[in-house]
Amino acid sequence: MALFRVIGLDAASALGGWIGRNIFSRLPPDRIARANIALAFPGKNGAWRNALRMAMWDNLGRVVAEDPHLEKFRVGERIKVIDNANAARAFAEGHGVMFLSGHLANWEMMPITGRELGFEGATVVRHPNNPYVARWIAKQRALRGPTEQIGKHSGARKIFSQLRGGKAIYMLVDQKNDEGMAVPFLGHDAMTTPVPAALVLKLGARILFASNRRVGGSQFEVTIHPGLDFVPTGDEAADTRALTAAINDRIGELVRADPTQWLWIHRRWGKGPAN
Repeated sequence: MALFRVIGLDAASALGGWIGRNIFSRLPPDRIARANIALAFPGKNGAWRNALRMAMWDNLGRVVAEDPHLEKFRVGERIKVIDNANAARAFAEGHGVMFLSGHLANWEMMPITGRELGFEGATVVRHPNNPYVARWIAKQRALRGPTEQIGKHSGARKIFSQLRGGKAIYMLVDQKNDEGMAVPFLGHDAMTTPVPAALVLKLGARILFASNRRVGGSQFEVTIHPGLDFVPTGDEAADTRALTAAINDRIGELVRADPTQWLWIHRRWGKGPAN
């Protein structure tokens, strides 16, 4: 990280991409990427899948190398925002707003963009197991992202407080949650957090979706998409499942729009030998 910091953002991102393609791609997690891509795209040939894998590794290497430079990302410079009117309309209704996305491109851009646009709030994070790494990453995120970082497994009360106060919550909802519910994701059942759906039903919070795309080097486009037209039936359990499935469908659409941008090394489905 010190080396990446010293050589500057653009050089660090390029070096990180090289490391991703030539080193990360040879490590054991590549088996998970191969299995996941084959599961999600059974009709694609080996050359197509390998090109997707290498693009993912290039992106992941760049994400790592960009971490020491998060304070340099600004809307209008390295981040282009598309259709932020969706967010303005949602906040104008007076409810808290959840920005939902997945591990697309450099996923740190979503909360950075939200804060730059004036949508103050908190980001829900999964802290790394290594406490030294966790503190360092938290410090980097605080340079440009929301002022508060809420632990994924211990922050329900804080999330409630943020939304009731009409603020924003930034959340990545594309990873496996063993305590969640099985609903389809990219065509296969995946254990998924029901928290966003439950918050909509209990608090009247609004959902918006954000996609993040790397458009060359360390340049990004963040698109804020409309929420869901969901009408509750009054059956809380059924509504929670239906809304969670609808959220998964929308996140899946963002992934399929450009699968090279997604992190394919997470054990999203099942517990098989490679997954």
